[in-house]
Amino acid sequence: MQRFLNAWRRSLLIRTVSLSVSLSLFAVLAIGGYMTLWISANLFEQRRDEVVAETVLAAEAASETFAEAIASTTTSSDMDAIRQSALDASRGVISNVSDTYVALFRSDNQGDEVLAMGDIQSQGFDSDLLTPDLRTQVATGQSSAYYQSIEVQGPDGSVSPGLIVGTTVEVPRSGTYELYVIATLEDAQATLEFTQLTLALGGLAVVVLIGLVTWMVVRLVVGPVRVAADASARLAEGELDERVPVRGDDALATLGRNFNTMADSLQRQIEDLEKLSTVQQRFVSDVSHELRTPLTTIRLAGGVIYAQSDGFNPETKRSAELLYTQIERFDTLLADLIELSRFDAGAVTLELEPTNLVQLAQNEMDAVQPLADDRGSELVLVAPGGHLDTNVDPRRIRRILQNLLGNAIDHGEGKPIEVIVDSNKNAAGIAVRDHGVGMDPEDAEHVFDRFYRADPSRFRTTGGTGLGLAISRDDAALHGGTLDVWSHKGVGSMFRLTLP
Repeated sequence: MQRFLNAWRRSLLIRTVSLSVSLSLFAVLAIGGYMTLWISANLFEQRRDEVVAETVLAAEAASETFAEAIASTTTSSDMDAIRQSALDASRGVISNVSDTYVALFRSDNQGDEVLAMGDIQSQGFDSDLLTPDLRTQVATGQSSAYYQSIEVQGPDGSVSPGLIVGTTVEVPRSGTYELYVIATLEDAQATLEFTQLTLALGGLAVVVLIGLVTWMVVRLVVGPVRVAADASARLAEGELDERVPVRGDDALATLGRNFNTMADSLQRQIEDLEKLSTVQQRFVSDVSHELRTPLTTIRLAGGVIYAQSDGFNPETKRSAELLYTQIERFDTLLADLIELSRFDAGAVTLELEPTNLVQLAQNEMDAVQPLADDRGSELVLVAPGGHLDTNVDPRRIRRILQNLLGNAIDHGEGKPIEVIVDSNKNAAGIAVRDHGVGMDPEDAEHVFDRFYRADPSRFRTTGGTGLGLAISRDDAALHGGTLDVWSHKGVGSMFRLTLP
């Protein structure tokens, strides 16, 4: 059942064929049921009218026989032969004698007629099928005949539907008699069963045919759509030369042509973006490397000036300090740009070695402790796990922690900062939690973008470049891990590094 449900959800062909077959089956059952009821009613009415008409004719034949015979009869001893003749005459006008039984009963409440005779019935007539209601209707009613539906048991014990029809016969010098005819409806029942079987087989054939036609039509329609879906999946995987075959001028062919046009446009745009990205990466890399040599010279000169700043007047000394600080920051920014260009060029590699993450976190906390003390933030290490060595690139993990701790100190507003290290058999994680200003959801979505600052007006205590989190995310991805953030305005932020 689960397989069918999965196939139902995934396959348009199965859904369409199933719905078509179900609706067709419902329609066939409804129409077949109505036709069966209609045919059954018509067969019954036709057979009933035949039996009623034959019963009336049988009564007339019996009446004529009695009238002719009794006219020349003076004693009741001849009545047995007369009533048998009348019974035979009645049966003679009935079309299907083998399935019909006749009986003649003297009505109740008759006087002592001169030529009164007893009841007589043909072999096989079951008098138990006569109900008091029917006898009362026949004896007292004004209609020519009355009928009642019954079940007739055959010689072999089988039961078939039937009718019992009654009417009256006036016998001269003998009184009123009741003529009853029992007729089976086996022929009508056989016709109805054959009709039902024909309708069932025909309906089943129609449903199967509709299912096959629907399957073929849907395959013709879904086939090109599936080809387009497969092509779009391969296109999404980077196979930009993927196209779909186009045949004809119908709507599906138009879909194929539009898909190919879209793929051509997408391929051109991606190729243009790749070229632009390559040029941009080359530009950043070239500029960064070209700036390295003059910056080194400027840094050395700035260091010399800064070392001799104690002999300067206060204004010159302050300028020397600012110059040295900004040169250091520019050097850090240049190093970050070079690192990003290496990421973009795919030229970075991991230098894995067994590393104790708890010890590494503790070392980085010790390194920034003076800065945390200056801002009034307490650094707390919580390490339920992570005590076993993990194969990582310690330099890159250390850089991630430096960035996270620096940001936490910058935005923690002097509140405690927790560093949480934990692990299981599948992964290890390090989280840095502060209780500072926090971020809006839209800021949290862009916090890993290059040069993004949630609040540009805030002062950077740690002298960040705006590239730290972007590099940290790339370092995490290089390990096959993730760097995630949860933040709420006024509550604080938590960054979590997950390593496989």
